[in-house]
Amino acid sequence: MSAAKIAVIAALMLGVAAFFYFDGWSYLSFDYLKQNRDRLLDYAHANYAGAVLIFIGVYIAQTAFSLPGGLILTLAGGFLFGSVLGTLFVNIGATAGATLAFLAARYVLRDWVERRFGGKLEAIQSGFEQNAASYLLTLRLIPLFPFFLVNLAAGITRVRVRVYVAATAAGIIPGSFVYAYAGRQLGSIDSPAEIASPRVLLAFVFLGVLALAPVAYKKFKARG
Repeated sequence: MSAAKIAVIAALMLGVAAFFYFDGWSYLSFDYLKQNRDRLLDYAHANYAGAVLIFIGVYIAQTAFSLPGGLILTLAGGFLFGSVLGTLFVNIGATAGATLAFLAARYVLRDWVERRFGGKLEAIQSGFEQNAASYLLTLRLIPLFPFFLVNLAAGITRVRVRVYVAATAAGIIPGSFVYAYAGRQLGSIDSPAEIASPRVLLAFVFLGVLALAPVAYKKFKARG
């Protein structure tokens, strides 16, 4: 393994270790957000541009290092900046962070995976490459698939970076808006579980299945 790859792995491990050493989880918790909502809101109003940059930077780091807390950050984005702007800032941070994680996984892992498994993955790679946009949209729209896992898994495929970025940015909009909108009612929410109602989850699943329609059409047309 090259020195550059070792450096990337070391940086990722250092970031994760620092998060847990400094108890980062306590700052990205629902309780912390509720307890400090007035202080955070006052700071955002007094230092709007700085608050936006800090928020996006934290979101990028959280996503790039595959750390927990994305849902809480999305709630905070809606609470601090409103539903629309909160969704926009979340989208920028999440897409940039996911792209960094994707590129890191591709740089470190893809060559090894292809050497290790060779032709066994060829059919999967080919199918994913041809229908990458639809597959990625489905994975992003349906919240059953962990965000960080999709980042890493996509990195070992041959999907083009621009397709990955576009599908990620588009696919996370519905979920981001739902949680950013909920963040506006932070005072009346006792748990993030209250937001993800069965009806909301079903709507996400429907959107995800709808994104696969082009793939199904291609296969149906080929058989016909």
